[in-house]
Amino acid sequence: MLRDVANRLLHRVLPDQQRRTAAELTEDLDLGAGDVRSKSSAFWTMLVLSAVIASAGVVADSTATVIGAMIIAPLSTPIMGVGLGIARRSGATTRRSAVFTIAGAATVIAIGVCFSLIVPGGVDLLDNSQIAGRTSPGLVDLISAVATGFAGAVAFARRDVAAVLPGVAIAISLVPPLAVVGVCLGQGAFTLALGALVLFVSNFVALVLAGTLVFTAAGYAAETDGVVQLSQRRAGVVVGLLLLVVLVPMAANSVGAYLIARWTARVEATADQWVAQEPGAKVTAVTVTGTSVQVRVQAPGELPPVEELVSDLSGQIPNGVAVVVDTTVGEEIHAGVVGD
Repeated sequence: MLRDVANRLLHRVLPDQQRRTAAELTEDLDLGAGDVRSKSSAFWTMLVLSAVIASAGVVADSTATVIGAMIIAPLSTPIMGVGLGIARRSGATTRRSAVFTIAGAATVIAIGVCFSLIVPGGVDLLDNSQIAGRTSPGLVDLISAVATGFAGAVAFARRDVAAVLPGVAIAISLVPPLAVVGVCLGQGAFTLALGALVLFVSNFVALVLAGTLVFTAAGYAAETDGVVQLSQRRAGVVVGLLLLVVLVPMAANSVGAYLIARWTARVEATADQWVAQEPGAKVTAVTVTGTSVQVRVQAPGELPPVEELVSDLSGQIPNGVAVVVDTTVGEEIHAGVVGD
């Protein structure tokens, strides 16, 4: 029953008349087969250009420029080639596609490092939205990447929906995270670089996983055509380990973001009650990190005793967090440490 439902769903998603053959799919996704010289030339030309555009967009904090780099980036092709190779148990296709992916990723990172040389020293990289948005990925990013991977795999397998591939390229965002890795490495921000690398690896795993599942379900696994056999179990273990590697930090980031949002809301509510003692005073911003809380206050006169705020926050946020109150005239008051 379930198999019949699955087969009907598969034929609806991938009709026989629109299904590309294994040979056609391999010709497009395996850059090391067929006219290798032409494929390599196109791949490296577009990859270098997209890396330059992405790095420039990251340094300039330009969303439009980064989107342009996403559209022309060809890195999803060899990554999907890895998925096809696993589905068809082709060691040659998997190996060649993996080499193109790794070499391409290294090239983009190197270009990002070069662009980091024009970033002034001492600049807070997290003030750049292109960097901040790619250095702390969460589980939502992984879910989005998996859905995008399925869309990309179906688009590659069908003859009539190739027009959606630019949208897939924008959604999966492969080159910009690598450019961020390079820029952060060049600036010595190794933790931020690691966060951006986790985002890329999660996108890579999502594409390979989705591609393998779609291409296997579509029947390409049966069309081996005498290719060298690859252990699907071993390949599945490798993909599973990579998925585990990215799940841990992404889950940690998601939990951390939830806790910070929760603590921020508590601090805002408590600080609003605290400044209500002074007519006309109001809280303009609250910033919570793991070790401190910054409360910005606009007040026409003297503030209520800051010790009251620290006391009120006890039990609302973890003990040991420092509370700093900034006034609109630039005065910085170190109120104390929660729990002391």
